[in-house]
Amino acid sequence: MKSLSALLLLFLSAIVQSQQPATSESFVTERILNGPIDEVWKTWSTSEGWKSLGVALADVDFRLGGLIRTRYGGDGSLGDAETIENEILAFEPPRMIAFRIHKTPASFPFKEAWKQTWTVLTLTPLPDGRTHARAASLGYGKDPESIAMREFFERGNARTFDILAANLERRAAK
Repeated sequence: MKSLSALLLLFLSAIVQSQQPATSESFVTERILNGPIDEVWKTWSTSEGWKSLGVALADVDFRLGGLIRTRYGGDGSLGDAETIENEILAFEPPRMIAFRIHKTPASFPFKEAWKQTWTVLTLTPLPDGRTHARAASLGYGKDPESIAMREFFERGNARTFDILAANLERRAAK
């Protein structure tokens, strides 16, 4: 009986491992933010929140399958070729949102690597009223395009968290 259980466990382990993509790489960006979780949540769940992160235009359809549409340049309109669309995969207000790129801007240099990636943002309230934010970016491959895109988003995510932290500091100082 023990050997049957061991064999079953080995079999199930092999199935799980075979379903894991061999090229799945990830990175994490974390920050302690000087603001309550509800305020941080609004940044990620509203159009105005996304605009506060440095995009010129934003529209958030916050629902399962909804789109977060943003555009960095103000010289166009949402829906044009330079619009970024992220699809909301899951959420648990005010603690977690998972999303993936649905459409890249035409000028985005990484034409294939983005198709296998997604991000899970988790927010944890701290006892002193601050919030721990953690963005896990997953699904990056080991090919040159994926590596370059990962480096691009590592810098971008750090910059986004810097902007959010500065916004919260300004609000706290008022």
